[in-house]
Amino acid sequence: MPDYYALIPAAGSGSRMGSEIPKQYQMLAGVPLLHHAVYALSAHERIRQVFVVLAPHDDYFKRYDWSAHHGKVEPLYCGGATRAASVMNGLIAMLDAVEPDDWVLVHDAARPCLTALLIDRLLAQLSDDAVGGLLALPVADTLKKADDAQRVSVTVPRKKLWQAQTPQMFRYRLLLEALRRADAAALTDEAGAIEQLGLSPKLVMGSPTNLKVTWPDDLRFAQLALNSPRE
Repeated sequence: MPDYYALIPAAGSGSRMGSEIPKQYQMLAGVPLLHHAVYALSAHERIRQVFVVLAPHDDYFKRYDWSAHHGKVEPLYCGGATRAASVMNGLIAMLDAVEPDDWVLVHDAARPCLTALLIDRLLAQLSDDAVGGLLALPVADTLKKADDAQRVSVTVPRKKLWQAQTPQMFRYRLLLEALRRADAAALTDEAGAIEQLGLSPKLVMGSPTNLKVTWPDDLRFAQLALNSPRE
């Protein structure tokens, strides 16, 4: 049977946080933001190993103690200039550890509130799927498209629209091939690369608490989520 691996691209600078420290190393509940994502995946009994893709000259990761992560964490100092490049480089670096049909769960370093229940749901719905898929949420708010003057040009119907989350889960061989062939400049997530192959990833219900820290205030929201009952 195929095994399950996790890959966390953590080579970015997080410039929108307005800090000299990369976003993934901002402190949340006494530990770096990255710790929460790593711990959620390494603590899951079905995840065999967690690969963390870091910038080649990252000197933050080694400053912290990762021994509590069940001996599953392996840093890979091969991050690229974009998320797609980091994921691609990470997949290549983990080549000797995985089989072509093993599953890879790619998760944002800046999503600290992932739970075992969400991972269970993802695995349960995708383990027998021919394509793979991702956690996502149906769009609840009214969406407006702006013009160049920041005025509403059109209201976008929200029916059938979903907001992508992570993890995004695909077979190793399929994901590697998709990223090799994809237009990297047009990618914002792994599902987009799969879609460029003409395939349709499955949407699996995520959670509002599985939020992504992008702006400084998001750390406060993440702290509230961590302290609240979650899926």
